[in-house]
Amino acid sequence: MKLNHFLLIAVAALILSSCASTITRQSQYPKLYDEHPVTLLVMPPINNTTNVDAKDLLYTSISKPLAEAGYYVISPLLSLDVLKAESAYDAEMFIDGPLGKFGEFFGADAVVFSIIDTWAKQGFGIRTKIHYIIKSTTSNEILFDRTCDLYLDLNQQSNNNNNGWGALLDLAVSAIQTATTDHIVAARKANNYIFRDIPRGKYHPEYGKDQESSADKRNISITVK
Repeated sequence: MKLNHFLLIAVAALILSSCASTITRQSQYPKLYDEHPVTLLVMPPINNTTNVDAKDLLYTSISKPLAEAGYYVISPLLSLDVLKAESAYDAEMFIDGPLGKFGEFFGADAVVFSIIDTWAKQGFGIRTKIHYIIKSTTSNEILFDRTCDLYLDLNQQSNNNNNGWGALLDLAVSAIQTATTDHIVAARKANNYIFRDIPRGKYHPEYGKDQESSADKRNISITVK
């Protein structure tokens, strides 16, 4: 009886521990639920790498997962022309300052910033490390803050990888694929992982009903194919 009693206590402790460690969207993103932004403005990324194309490649891929999550995202193609005309193309000038003017001019409830820290070929693939921040245009509070360190593995195994020629062939194929694969694939995957658990916006069926849904950790590190 004592053994059974001990086992019951152990199982109960494990269940309670599991429940306690579960991260919900409400606990991860309380300010998003408080302000419930509807319209988002995506700013051109801040590029801290030597890859000159990274900024434009990432910019085109951020809006889709946010729109799919139920937010109204101002068209990057339209807003980009306005930002350039107003000398506001460099997001680093605004990320730490007041954003009220973006709310007045674009009607945006929040502004989406992204900071590219890594975007390069690495080994048999592509590594991207991107920091994402969503800030309110009314309170200037940070509503969403997350980093994704993603490695896109492009390695293709050869049937002959047990011999020297097979290994050389693998190396050659991987180098060609890395050179020809559009780097935006890595950015799209990073964006999907970053925003896959964001609280659903006004135009999503789960809007206002997903507070207890599970959420990922603040910083993500993942390898994908």
